[in-house]
Amino acid sequence: MRFFWTFFWLFLLVQMLTYVVSSMNGVAFDVKVGSILAIAVTILVFVVSSLIPNEPVEKH
Repeated sequence: MRFFWTFFWLFLLVQMLTYVVSSMNGVAFDVKVGSILAIAVTILVFVVSSLIPNEPVEKH
């Protein structure tokens, strides 16, 4: 379920960002670009979160 909600919110945020940036650049809004970016960002978030350790680090 966490995969779905992460993708859902990232999809909405990336679509909003794509719309704003395309409007500022004066080009047409394309849903496909936002969808591809949302998938890439979702994968990136899960990869980075799996690389970060959960255990606290001992003080040296």
